[in-house]
Amino acid sequence: MSLNIKPLADRVLIEPVEAETKTASGIIIPDNAKEKPQKGKVVAVGKGTKDEPMTVKSGDTVLYGKYAGTELKLDGKDYLIMRESDILAIV
Repeated sequence: MSLNIKPLADRVLIEPVEAETKTASGIIIPDNAKEKPQKGKVVAVGKGTKDEPMTVKSGDTVLYGKYAGTELKLDGKDYLIMRESDILAIV
C-alpha cells in the first residue's frame, strides 16, 4: 500500500480494525451502540526523536486508548494519527 503521508517525529499512522457488527451469540449491534475500536495495524511510522527512538514498526498490531489520536480519512479509508506514547501495547 502506498500512502502519500509520512508521520513526523514520534507520530504513528494506524488503520483501526473494523468494529464488531455481531455478538458471539449472533445479535446484530446497531451503529449507534458500537464501541470505538481500540486495536489497529500500524501503517506508517515517523523517525522518532533524538532522545526517544521508535519502538513500533509498520505492520505491528497495537492497542491504544479509546480517545487517542486524531481521525483522518485518506483514499476513502479511516486512519488515526497519534504519538507513540498513546499506544498502550503491541499485540
